[in-house]
Order: sequence, then C-alpha cells, then structure tokens
Amino acid sequence: MTRSVLLIEDETTLAKNICAYLVRYDYELRIATTAEAGLAELDSFKPDIVILDFNLPGMNGLEALAKIRAIDNQIKVIMVTGHGSIDLAVDAMQGGAYHFLTKPIALGKLRVLLEKAVQDERRELVLSYYQNRAGSEAGLDSMLGESVPIQTLRRKIHQILEAERSLLDGAVPPVLITGETGTGKELVARALHFNGRRRDKPFVEVNCASIHPNLLESELFGHERGAFTDASERKFGLFETADGGSLFLDEIGDMDYALQARVLKVIEEKVVRRLGSVRDQRVDVRILAATHHPLEKMVQEGKFRSDLYFRLRVIGIEVPPLRVRGDDASFLAKHFLALHSARYGRANMTFDQSAQDLLRRHPWPGNVRELRNIIEQSVLLATSPVIDAEHLNLCSPRVFLAQEEALAAPSEDASGFPLEGLQLAAVERDLLQRALEHTHWNVTHAARLLGLSRDTMRYRIDKFGLLPPA
Repeated sequence: MTRSVLLIEDETTLAKNICAYLVRYDYELRIATTAEAGLAELDSFKPDIVILDFNLPGMNGLEALAKIRAIDNQIKVIMVTGHGSIDLAVDAMQGGAYHFLTKPIALGKLRVLLEKAVQDERRELVLSYYQNRAGSEAGLDSMLGESVPIQTLRRKIHQILEAERSLLDGAVPPVLITGETGTGKELVARALHFNGRRRDKPFVEVNCASIHPNLLESELFGHERGAFTDASERKFGLFETADGGSLFLDEIGDMDYALQARVLKVIEEKVVRRLGSVRDQRVDVRILAATHHPLEKMVQEGKFRSDLYFRLRVIGIEVPPLRVRGDDASFLAKHFLALHSARYGRANMTFDQSAQDLLRRHPWPGNVRELRNIIEQSVLLATSPVIDAEHLNLCSPRVFLAQEEALAAPSEDASGFPLEGLQLAAVERDLLQRALEHTHWNVTHAARLLGLSRDTMRYRIDKFGLLPPA
C-alpha cells in the first residue's frame, strides 16, 4: 500500500534527500517550502503523515501544527527542528505532534518512525471501527422479540437510560443483571452502556468464572513491577482501563469471596490500588454485573457478600428465559435463519411445518444461545433449502422428561455411580450434575473435577439442559 507524506521543509537539499529516500520505499511525497503552502496542500493531497519543520519562513511549525490539527485531527504530524530544546519538544507534543526529531535526521530512523505512525493509525481505525460496530449492534432494537416479557425488558432499560440522562453528577448506580444462561445478559449490559451517557468511553468486560481468583485480582486491579514473581512490569487493571466508561463483571456470582470485598470498596470509594502499590488511583467507572446464580440464596448460605449484593442491586434487571417469551422462539429462529443463510451463502432457506411446531414446543434450556447455535447447525447440515424437524436435531420435551425419570429409577452402588443399564448420555449427565452440585454450581471448579475445559463444561451443561437450583 502506498503511503502519502506531506513534507513541509524550506531546506531544499534536505527535502530532496528525504523525498528520494522515501520514494524507494513506496511512499508518495509532496514538498512544500512554507507552512502556508503546506496547509493549502492538505485538502487536495490528503496525506497520511505530515513531516513539519519548525523553523519556516512566515508561520512557524507550532502555529502550523495547531492549524493542521484543527483541519484534520487524525493526521500524524512529526515535528522536525535544527535547534531542539526540551521546552520546544514539550510544546510540540502538547500541541498534538506524533513525534519530535532534531536535525541532522537519520533517514533510516525516519522511515522506521513513519512505519510506526502508519501502523498506529491503522490500529486506531480498527479500534474505532469495532467500537462503532459494537455501539451500532447494542441498541434496544437489537433485543429482538415481540412478546410481553421482552417488551417489558426494553421498557425498563429505556427508563434506566432516561433517568441516567437526568442525573446532575453523572454518578450512575450499579446494575445487577440476572437470568439463566444464554438469555442475553451481556446484550443488556451493552445496551445500557452504548445507549447511555458513557457510550464514547470504554466498555470493558471480564468473565469472573473463567479466571483463577488470584489472576482475576491482578486483572481487575493491576499491579506494580515486582508485586509478585512474574510481575516484570507495571500493568493497569481493568478498573483503570474502564475509567470514564463501564466495567461489565459477567458471572459475578463465581467471584472469590475475599475478592468481593475489594470490588465493594472500589464501588463505594471510587478508588483502586494496584497490587504492590502504596497509592490509590481515583476511577470513575459504571459497574454492570451479571450472573445466572441465585445471589439471594448464596447470601443466605454465606457464599456471597450481602453488602456487595445490596450495593449491586440498586438497579436490578431480570432477563426472561426464552420458554416464557411466547412466539419469540419462532421469531428469533427466522431471524437467525436469515442471518446464517447469508453467512454461508445458502439463499431462500425456510422452515417446514414440522420444524416450526418443534421450535414452539422445545423448552430451550440453553435459551437464545441454544437457539442460535441450533439454527446455525441446521443451515450447515441441511441437504435442501427447507429445514424440517429432523434437521433441527432437537430433543423433544418428552425426551427430557424421560431422561429425568430414568435417572431417578435405578439404585446406586456405594461409589455413587449409576448401576448398569443406563444410557451413556444419562451417565454423563448424572456426572455433570453431581460435579456441579458438589461445587455449588461453580462451573470452573466442576470442570476441573471432571478434567474438562470450562468451555466444554458450558457446552455440556447447555447440551443436557442443566439448570442451577432455584
């Protein structure tokens, strides 16, 4: 890719040398000998980078820098001078310069700096693209469905956002989002952020169940160099990274009990201290938390801090399971069918009547996530444009009931394992259930007991429709 550079330099020999050198590396150069001439080239040439001399006839480099930033704040500007000083370098960087060089210029060093500027610009564009896309996909309109429960959910989110806009101090209270696995709790969190006052600030998320408690503490709070054996450099924590924006603590019910006290302190005092530090850092973070665990019961059992629970539940949102959303399963199925058909290049795919009936009857223990995955699988495996019940590869509600009855009927030996005669799927389901009950539905710990990864454990929980105790 050809990169364009506008060189504003009044030393003719130096300008020609720079031009000849960079052209060999596929740069397109245009030279201006005054700041005024360079500014006139901005609109027509549209450079990626500007190399700007400080000592120019007429307008100097700092004045030109201010005008360049006013015209296009995205252009990287490298300031060059033959009489460098610390004060001038500081003024240039404060004025928005990307870098500051003193003459004589090493052409090789200049090229390396230009390559870095180009890479940084691309990275910024990518981040901006994903930020904008995340925002566009996180509107209330992205919560698809026409049932009363989903309309009520959208209405409640809208009320929270309206109340947030009227706050004078901007101190938005935490929100606790509850609901079964796969219902769309993360989508609710994103809607609250990207439709609120903090939409232009960071949205940072972390799954508290997927990281070991010791590592999670470092992720959230950061650490100083030497804070522990592997801390070779300073690391900013997610609270600091999310400063000004929102921090989404997914599966907060799996957070270590001792760590909960530190999180509560940040919420209440709005300060965070890195591991190994002696100083507090002030942060302004909106906390969004989600869990599928029954936190009230966990509080009664001493597994979750009551003070943190009540602090998080200033605003509570419960996301309804798919089975109570009426015809939304059919509505979403058609949406996902159109989405995945387009992705895989399979046009005009439809459901026949048997598939539509099965979609309505299925209990959807894995909720919207299960539905989306099933539809994608059906699009991949269907041999014709018409998807029937067999293509959906779903167990009927009667099969789920039969599995429960089969598990209850046989006796058990002293080891606690089912006796012979059960299906392998039933034995597997029973082992999963036992491991989850033994660890009080801590998925990470249960996966470790069974020698599985957490993702595999989640898949099997969804596969067998396992649900935590109410």
